[in-house]
Amino acid sequence: MKPRIHATALLVFLLLLLSIPGGLKAEEDAKKETETMRYSLINYIKKGGPVMYPIIFCSIMVFGVGIERTYNLRSAKVIHPEFLEKIKPYWVRQDTGKAITVCKRHDVSLSRILKAGLLRMDYGILEIEKAVEGAGQHEASLLNSNLRMLGAMANIAPMLGFLGTVSGMIGAFEVIATAGSSGNAALVASGISEALITTFAGLVVGIPALMMYHFFRGKVDKFVFEMEEIVIGMIEELIHQKDLSKEGKK
Repeated sequence: MKPRIHATALLVFLLLLLSIPGGLKAEEDAKKETETMRYSLINYIKKGGPVMYPIIFCSIMVFGVGIERTYNLRSAKVIHPEFLEKIKPYWVRQDTGKAITVCKRHDVSLSRILKAGLLRMDYGILEIEKAVEGAGQHEASLLNSNLRMLGAMANIAPMLGFLGTVSGMIGAFEVIATAGSSGNAALVASGISEALITTFAGLVVGIPALMMYHFFRGKVDKFVFEMEEIVIGMIEELIHQKDLSKEGKK
């Protein structure tokens, strides 16, 4: 019985020894692959020429604006459902003090618009409408902030890519013109490679930027439309309540 146990243990030990080199090799291969990818990326940037650096800058700007707009263009930051439920009773009763307190507790786009109307509550409906309209325009411009930059990056990045294309092709043709039919094929290929790499990089940055621009513009338009509906409905409710109070006095 004991010899069998020893034989089994020895077999397991040998299998473990055989698996160690394979594991080490797999780890080494993974490291080599990572290093190769890193090297190839740097190599592509170098091959693309100086135009690649502004394209990289554009990509960083697009990434940053995308994160910022994703965070700020959320329903919780624009139209908070909890805020709307709390403000309506005070708005209808024209309890300005408590309504303004609710607006301060929920610092979102809709609360800032309604707060502007509340501050003009004692000056009549026309003044409330003017205040709300002005605040609404201001909030709409804030919601659209950085989108112009995103749109600019969507246009600039491909144009930079085309600039690199022209530069690379000029270099390739200069080599051909200088050396004639016996021109250095490697230098010609390098110029054409630069042209293709910059075009590719410009489009890789520009296409997602354009998609993000239209996506965020759609979200802004939706939020603005929703806020307009809410504010118009609340002003109409306020007018209705004032008319009822006048009839009650008569």
